[in-house]
Amino acid sequence: MLPTDTSTDADGSSPTRLRRAITLPLLYAFILGDVLGAGIYALMGVLGEEVGGMLWAPLLLALLLAMLTAGSYAELVTKYPRAGGAAVFAERAFRNKLVSFLIGFSMLAAGVTSAAGLSLAFAGDYFSTFVDLPTIPVAVVFLALVALLNLRGIRESMGANFVMTIIEVSGLVIVIVVVALMLGGGRGDVSRVTQLPEGAGLGAAVLGGAIIAYYSFVGFETSANMIEEVKRPSKTYPVALFAALITAGVIYILVGLASAIALPASALAESSGPLLAVVEASGVAIPSWLFSLIALIAVANGALLTMIMTSRLTYGMSEQGLLPGILSRVLPHRKTPWVAILTTTLVAMLLTLVGDLATLAETVVLLLLIVFLSANVSVLVLRREKVEHPHFRVWTFVPILGIASCIILLTQQRPIVWLFAAGLLAVGVVLFFASRWGRRRDARKSSVDAVGQRER
Repeated sequence: MLPTDTSTDADGSSPTRLRRAITLPLLYAFILGDVLGAGIYALMGVLGEEVGGMLWAPLLLALLLAMLTAGSYAELVTKYPRAGGAAVFAERAFRNKLVSFLIGFSMLAAGVTSAAGLSLAFAGDYFSTFVDLPTIPVAVVFLALVALLNLRGIRESMGANFVMTIIEVSGLVIVIVVVALMLGGGRGDVSRVTQLPEGAGLGAAVLGGAIIAYYSFVGFETSANMIEEVKRPSKTYPVALFAALITAGVIYILVGLASAIALPASALAESSGPLLAVVEASGVAIPSWLFSLIALIAVANGALLTMIMTSRLTYGMSEQGLLPGILSRVLPHRKTPWVAILTTTLVAMLLTLVGDLATLAETVVLLLLIVFLSANVSVLVLRREKVEHPHFRVWTFVPILGIASCIILLTQQRPIVWLFAAGLLAVGVVLFFASRWGRRRDARKSSVDAVGQRER
């Protein structure tokens, strides 16, 4: 049985400058919507290149690996319910500002990189079903519209997410149903679900595929940065987290099986809208424009939730003094971190100019593996630290296995992905020292001004 909070606000939650408006159903929808919108509509073709028709296998492995780190997040988030996520945990565990900053910045960089990748997916084959426009301008305008909704308020954003999550789940259900009807009509090829690419080994292919599939599950960690806006977080968060991950995993595995049955891996790999290709191959009378619209809503939902997380993380790191103080400014009536929203949106727009979808997705995974490794270590380090309120506690072997899984996946990353991630982290190091220098300068100036006032 999960504990309830015993802290100081009227609703039993810890005090916060942000508005607590997120209930259990909304948080479940937030996590499910972020996970489902994080790549399944775009990455099935990329995954098929790695594992052929065995799309379900890396999806299952990725779910199991994600659940390990999710257990660590459930304990840490309910133990320290503050915006900032892994950066907050690293600060407490390692007592080092630079380490805390790099963990938080890895999460931030992963967020804006993911949003850039999703905006490119939005502007691809699904969008061209309606109108054929250049990809980059469409992606940039799309990110601007996401920012406007984010600025309007968390309740409005969560309400939009709730509706979009229902729509995107319906799209995946359509894929599963139309392929079932396809099989019932004597078409499709079930034998493809066990076929690997020619010359590929089972273990290496599934592990390599899991690196890509992991991208489809990484939305769960974004919820840690929403915790200050969740009602009764110690009770609500673990239930929503595990329920959403299991739901997403079951849907993904069924979609993976359906995709392999409907089309060979080579056909999936040729499309930036692979699930649309599956629906069209089924022969069921689902208009291409209708499914494309559903897919666009799903990708938009993933981008919205990712940018909500990224802006809240930026706000949290600013509150901790890890980023410039201006980034923690909040709109007085909307209670949204407007400077953080505008800044992260601009960075995501710039990243649309660099890299293809596969490289961006793998970069997101690498950066998040660094974050997850830190979170799993932090659980063990912080076991000696007690807090006054009850919180979720995970079995000790879970973070240990989580650490091992992160190390294994990190060893499988391509050199170009390491270089891309290293460049982003190098920017972070520069920002860290620039922020420290700026704060010291401001402190000296304040000290001089105070001395001058006393002398007068």
